[in-house]
Amino acid sequence: MERGQATVELVGVLPLVVVLGFAVWQAAVAGQAMWMAGAAARAAARAAAVGTDPAAAARDVLPPRLEDGLRVRAVADGGVRVTVRIPAVLGGSGVGSTTAGARFAPQGL
Repeated sequence: MERGQATVELVGVLPLVVVLGFAVWQAAVAGQAMWMAGAAARAAARAAAVGTDPAAAARDVLPPRLEDGLRVRAVADGGVRVTVRIPAVLGGSGVGSTTAGARFAPQGL
């Protein structure tokens, strides 16, 4: 009777372990998107401060999978806001977005 118990328990717990693994993976992807949004915002703010294209600077910092859905907009205080879509680990759609902002004082040349 106890001979197959370990196998039955493994089969019962395995789906939970798989779901937990995907949840941790998704959290890591979301964390990377947040980190990269901040880096893209700083690059875009530097570009705006020296008079070049902030959207191109933000795009240059991001990996290709985060460029889809990228939005860069100027804000009233002279800074920029960068919004990046958080890609889903499973499926093609995103699970949300994250926004980061940065501002640098304009630089005279």
